[in-house]
Amino acid sequence: MRSKTLQLHPDDNVAIALTRLGAGEAGATEPISKSHKMALRDIEKGADILRYGQVIGRADVAIAAGAHVHDHNMSMRARAGKHRFASAAKPLPEPENKRSFMGYHRETGRVGTRNYLGILTSVNCSGSVARFIAEEAERRGLMRDFPNVDGVVPIVHGSGCGMANRGEGYDVLMRTLRGYARHPNFGGILLVGLGCEVLQLADLIGEQKISGDGPVRYMTIQRNGGTRRTVEEGLRQLASLAELANAASRAPAPASHIVLGMQCGGSDGYSGFTANPALGGASDLLVRHGGTSILSETSEIYGAEHLLTCRAATPDVGRALLDKIAWWEAYCAKHGAQLNNNPSPGNKRGGLTTILEKSLGAVAKSGQAPLSGVYDYAADLQTRGLVFMDSPGYDPCSVTGQIASGATLIAFTTGRGSVSGYKPTPCIKIASNSDLFSRMEDDMDINCGDIADGANLQDKSDAIFESLLAVASGEQTKSEKQGFGGVEFVPWQIGAVL
Repeated sequence: MRSKTLQLHPDDNVAIALTRLGAGEAGATEPISKSHKMALRDIEKGADILRYGQVIGRADVAIAAGAHVHDHNMSMRARAGKHRFASAAKPLPEPENKRSFMGYHRETGRVGTRNYLGILTSVNCSGSVARFIAEEAERRGLMRDFPNVDGVVPIVHGSGCGMANRGEGYDVLMRTLRGYARHPNFGGILLVGLGCEVLQLADLIGEQKISGDGPVRYMTIQRNGGTRRTVEEGLRQLASLAELANAASRAPAPASHIVLGMQCGGSDGYSGFTANPALGGASDLLVRHGGTSILSETSEIYGAEHLLTCRAATPDVGRALLDKIAWWEAYCAKHGAQLNNNPSPGNKRGGLTTILEKSLGAVAKSGQAPLSGVYDYAADLQTRGLVFMDSPGYDPCSVTGQIASGATLIAFTTGRGSVSGYKPTPCIKIASNSDLFSRMEDDMDINCGDIADGANLQDKSDAIFESLLAVASGEQTKSEKQGFGGVEFVPWQIGAVL
């Protein structure tokens, strides 16, 4: 019979309930929900609460052994703030046998995992027209003659005008749109603007090569003569782009060409010792193959950043991460918020109490690889290996930035049951507990809940890595089969609305 509780580190003074405990079960003195914490010994008022061998908060009152430990008797405490920059950065060994996948080779040298056509909008004013074009293409069966094209993706958003034409907000949106315009999962791009917006198509295009018969085209509604004529011209352009994209076919590519965006959302008390470290092991395997893994969600590494700065490739990389944390502290203070107001209500129902606890579990996605770089939101990545891209913890916004930075796969861990998908990049959903996997099997791709029952962590990491290669080669994820990806493009909006 398996144990009903789990102590994750010898120094911990709490254990995790692996099943719902009644008073008198496994040392519990009161009912404790599954994935919540139980005191292993008496804890004095003001004493540190330890999980993973790390401080996750402090006791607000004296807590007796066997008691439920949660937000009714513990709270956030100040971070220690000690950093040993680059002290634990150890390169991972190369694998004996290099793996490959079947991808779409682009002229830029990058390799895509999908072959979509994108209708990319410069402004909210052209969003409906972009959708009209995509819907009419679907109604007419425009893609039926192009079996190598995965579909048409309208990329619409709520900005691009009513904003300053310089500064942080403008730069973030520009980087995001440019990142999507050159993404290797698109075999062709149609840019659609209104014509008079702040963010002009000419600026968005920049130095990118544009020709009447190339893979990137652009038009404005005002120049075309209105909605109907723009839709008709858009359909003509899509048909032409589809011919180009359909000529592409999958071919072998080294796993080093995979760029993986890692996310966790709707976390629970299991996430930090099942799904997240399992994904971390798969990330390490990808890095060992020369690939790239992107860790993000700056507000959800808060309090655990010391575990990353010690693995920074250089002290400057570690300091760059702390600069991002400092920006977020100032940003929250400016808007009357606090970084430690996380976890969300759903996270708390799943057993997480403080942002320190959540962050320590979230950082487990990073595995053991050295941190090779720290990047702005949606920035073009200049290094391979494990990197960090600054972003909010809001999942669609964070994933949007990762895709703009070049992510060709997304791996998303969840303990509560997040449902979403992110065209043009396929998303693999990883459940942290078996109850969730069985309850939402139509949405979850991989179950890591059996790690709590004794399944080998490295075997699960290997399985996730194999799934990454299979999906990169064309295997559909659960979110793709259900048609997700139509509303998850959410650029980070910063700056004044004018």
